[in-house]
Amino acid sequence: MPTNSNDEIGRRGYLKFAGAAAASVGLAGCAGDGADIDTPTETEMGGGDEDTETETEDTSDEPFEATVTQGQMATTLDPHNHRETSTDNVLLQAYDRVLFRDAEGRIVERLATDWERVEDGHVRYTLREGVTFHNGDELTPEDVAYSIRRVVDPETGLESPQRDQLAGIVDAEADEEEHAVHVYSDGLNPMVFSLQASYCLILQQSWAEERSQGEIAQNINGTGPYRLVNYEEDVSVEYERYEDWWGEAPDVDAVTFQAAEESSARVSELQAGETDLIVNVPPQDAPTIQDGDAGSIEAVPSTRVLFLVHNQAKAPFDSAAFRQAMNYAIDLESIIENVLDGFGDPTGQPTLSGYVGHADDVDPYPTDAAEAEALIEESGYAGEEITLHTPVGRYLGDVNVAQAAAGYIDDLSNVSCSVEQRDFGSLASEILDGSRDTSPAFFLIGWGNTTFDASQTILPWLTSGGSISHWDQSNVDGWMEDAGNESDEEARAELMADSNRTVSEEAAWTFLHRQYSVYGISNRIEWNAREDEQISVEEFTRA
Repeated sequence: MPTNSNDEIGRRGYLKFAGAAAASVGLAGCAGDGADIDTPTETEMGGGDEDTETETEDTSDEPFEATVTQGQMATTLDPHNHRETSTDNVLLQAYDRVLFRDAEGRIVERLATDWERVEDGHVRYTLREGVTFHNGDELTPEDVAYSIRRVVDPETGLESPQRDQLAGIVDAEADEEEHAVHVYSDGLNPMVFSLQASYCLILQQSWAEERSQGEIAQNINGTGPYRLVNYEEDVSVEYERYEDWWGEAPDVDAVTFQAAEESSARVSELQAGETDLIVNVPPQDAPTIQDGDAGSIEAVPSTRVLFLVHNQAKAPFDSAAFRQAMNYAIDLESIIENVLDGFGDPTGQPTLSGYVGHADDVDPYPTDAAEAEALIEESGYAGEEITLHTPVGRYLGDVNVAQAAAGYIDDLSNVSCSVEQRDFGSLASEILDGSRDTSPAFFLIGWGNTTFDASQTILPWLTSGGSISHWDQSNVDGWMEDAGNESDEEARAELMADSNRTVSEEAAWTFLHRQYSVYGISNRIEWNAREDEQISVEEFTRA
């Protein structure tokens, strides 16, 4: 923790860096407005002779190159064969979506310039003219239809882990005459436009079909503002601006994405001028950046929740009583205050406040060690030894949060808990392989939901048909199926709220907190952080 003049930084001081972001907690439909703190100039700090004018070197004609350092490197370059935000952040520089979201979360045009619901289960996108892939070929409606089918239809040759991200969509057809694409769902699918604004990057059909999955994972051919220059697996991805991009040319001429698991390494790189944007700055390191001359801090409440997954297929987590005990054991408020310096909001259900389907009458579990011990006895698993698996460097304070949670559980008299630190890619591969048998029994993970709708967390994680489901219950399955075909917005929201109530009551997870996105930004660039954790380099400008 910081000392001397910085030892009061905590949440209050840090909120000065976040600006209005904290005021938007719970308003998940509106992006936080993080405020930058201007770093004092040498003159403002009293440096140099006050009668001497300081000349600033004009670098406006020099190539504008930027570096972004995340906690994890992209696990693949295949836009449809992963489920990580860190990978998506790398790939969305080169690949476009049909629709997009602006910084306020509103759906806006991208490759489609117009979209309409033709009838229940059928929507139509009119595509932008004159769009080219990085190899020079023109974008066709068939490319868009193929990309959608590649996610939802395994017969294209890929069992995409993103299938739930396009939940309800079953097919897409090209309309070459109208330069449009027709997308079909198995029901009304009230979420269809929202889903396509958040997910499914578009690649070229002929390019993909001429290559193996392994080759697609090592190369890029998109329609986005940046084209691939060099890829060193697990090390870096280098881009240059694609001069024939259909949109307005971005300021940044070239950008490199790299990773450093340790937060201290990311902070050091920013201070040394070796990178321009770093993620997940620990609150205790914020004064180091803010008081230095290399950059500033920006923080916003994100669309991501962190939680501990109970794998229902494995003992002792097949017992609802044992799962409930894990929630009562943990002092969530203390973890948020003392581990995260206040930068988290407690949760008691999978869906954030302000999202469609949030159950307003569900509160976080209270801390009650005696109740936890009684429930463990009731479960029949007294004396159990459990291990909590956690990624390293993927989320803000992930290891420290896991260790604190495990410590509270271990303090109970009738159960013991230890922590196993895991490489995120290895842990993710076990979680995403479609089998509960290969997943750990108990693990920490985060889930971002940029649609502001409960379905995109509940469907993949908490229904029997979900691609990464580790818990299910027939009532939730039924409610979510009904919600997918419900046209009345209030009725649909209540079906999902019922699902959230049951998930909370039966403790499908140990519920933790909403994560804050905390960035360190160099003085070379200007950029406003987004709630959806998306890092879009086209939004960078030269400071």
